[in-house]
Amino acid sequence: MSNAIKLFSFRGIDIRVHITFPLILIWAAIQFGIVGRRGIQGAVFGVVVTLILFAIVLLHELGHSIAAQHYKIAVKEIVLLPIGGVAQLSKIPEQPIKELVIAAAGPLVNFGIAIVLGLLLLFFNFDVGLGDLPLTMRSLARASTSSIFAYVFISNILLAVFNLLPAFPLDGGRILRALLATRLSYSRATAIAVSIGQGMAWLLGLWGLLGGGFFMVVVALFILVGASQEGQVIRIRRVFEGLRVEQAYSRSVETLAPDSTLRQAVALTLQSFQSDFPVCEGEKLVGLLTHTKLMEAINRNSPDTFIGLVMDTEIPGVEVRDGLFDVQQQLADLNVDALPVLEDGMFLGLITSRDLNEAYRFLSKRPDLLTANQAA
Repeated sequence: MSNAIKLFSFRGIDIRVHITFPLILIWAAIQFGIVGRRGIQGAVFGVVVTLILFAIVLLHELGHSIAAQHYKIAVKEIVLLPIGGVAQLSKIPEQPIKELVIAAAGPLVNFGIAIVLGLLLLFFNFDVGLGDLPLTMRSLARASTSSIFAYVFISNILLAVFNLLPAFPLDGGRILRALLATRLSYSRATAIAVSIGQGMAWLLGLWGLLGGGFFMVVVALFILVGASQEGQVIRIRRVFEGLRVEQAYSRSVETLAPDSTLRQAVALTLQSFQSDFPVCEGEKLVGLLTHTKLMEAINRNSPDTFIGLVMDTEIPGVEVRDGLFDVQQQLADLNVDALPVLEDGMFLGLITSRDLNEAYRFLSKRPDLLTANQAA
């Protein structure tokens, strides 16, 4: 995530914090210091407990990540946002038991932390009764060690319970999908979990509006957007199911040579509908000049700069027999609009976002179009 700052790495996972993260600290200082009428002491208290809570959120996400790594699923990064954390897994397994374990790992971490905190509350005999916990969360009559433990204890439990709501994309929604997928197809299970998540998002949003809870409205929007995005991914998967790159890639593409210039690349862009160019030496692919890289190079270099000096050389190619859905996900993950298509190392053409968008547009209306064309 480009708008996130790296803090450190753990087990090969980059831990990042989004640039908007300070907003939640400002909110906490205002909530506990001004709204709670505790002054500077309350503001400091709010910032401290919020940082502790986000440390717990990080442990929650690490629970998901370590479970994913157990199943050989790569975890790119964990990003802490003002509304929580997100673990960026390279893929979500379609095997129900694997998704169930990965989804449940986060809340289980929270329950484990709650047990430890509960034992500490009992061991140190903090003077905080269960009846005081809601009061502690709302007003914090005193900024003491016992109130910190109480606040973090109950907030940790609420975090686990909230994440277990059967609302996609929360952990509970993913657990629900995994359970449904033991009896239904993966697509059907996702569709049901997404619908429940969207319905719950509307209820939470309405609750937030009627009760004046702005943060609840933000959470509702997060659930609604997340559920909609997952629903779109499943629709794309369903449309592209069984289809290969060889059925949709662009075969007639313009190429550049390493000794071509930026001036020539711009001229070729203007003369064609193409915006990304393979760079070849004969029939051998040696690089890719994307539109983004071209624009960056124009701003920094002379128009007569050789393409070989600015091209990308580590863009992975795709094979003609690769699935269209997998390639669509790869384009999104790499944040590029085109990838070279290869067969036994030989360059054949490009598969672009435009190719995939056109294929989706046609096939979502007539799924038999490519099948009929092959039969003919």
